[in-house]
Amino acid sequence: MDDPNSSHPTLGTPPASSAADGAWTSSPTDVPMPVAATAESGEIHTHAFAEDHVHTGGESAPVGFGVAALPSEPGLHQDGESALVLPAGVPVDQPVFHWGRVAEELVAWFKTLASAAVYATLIVTFGFQVARVEGQSMAPTLEDQDRLIVNKLAYQIGDPQIGDIVMLYYPVDPSKSFVKRVVGEPNDTLRSVDGRVYRNDVPLPDDFIPEEFRSHDTWGPRVVPEGYYFVMGDHRNNSSDSRSWDFVPKKYIIGKVQIRWWPVNHAHLFEAWK
Repeated sequence: MDDPNSSHPTLGTPPASSAADGAWTSSPTDVPMPVAATAESGEIHTHAFAEDHVHTGGESAPVGFGVAALPSEPGLHQDGESALVLPAGVPVDQPVFHWGRVAEELVAWFKTLASAAVYATLIVTFGFQVARVEGQSMAPTLEDQDRLIVNKLAYQIGDPQIGDIVMLYYPVDPSKSFVKRVVGEPNDTLRSVDGRVYRNDVPLPDDFIPEEFRSHDTWGPRVVPEGYYFVMGDHRNNSSDSRSWDFVPKKYIIGKVQIRWWPVNHAHLFEAWK
């Protein structure tokens, strides 16, 4: 299809020339074509002019390699395809606005946004969730207003492990959610002596807890029931946890805290205890 901003040239009849130099032939519907006559054979051959220009109303238009025939009817090419005809009074250099193309682009954008919304919903529902810490019960590991990525798939295909930081529903009021550390699995026996927690008579690691965050309470032994977990905050003297509201059923554990991504300068990937 032709450029919608171009127009078909109207050519004048060139001056006649001798057969030796090449003659011009024309018809009512064709653009004059340069031809040359061969005296010996009488054959007529057309010649291509790669850089010639023809003038139409003071403007030049490149011919290319030869001159094509003008359309015999307005708005119709010689090959039968339709050409764009601008409305009367519209300058040829003015861009034409295509509503159809705009509509196609809008539909494509809508489909993209709808797909992204569906994928985001699936990821949040079944895969990962972004959470924000409120409070200091997990300090110094997690600080107030830290942003976390919680892996919700982890416990759909496996079980919480000792030392995992988890997001869970508060057993007393499941409309609320907490972040704590798992310190006891089903059938474990737990006790505390002056703040030092023992799991099956083996002390749990607590060297990451500053002295000012330690508690000095003594309790236990307590046996974790099947299907339940015992959780505690790292800020031992300022945490509401299983010591006060007892064990947490597995179905209340939402997922594993995998990454702290905010603040950026404190981004961290949390790994299992060794």
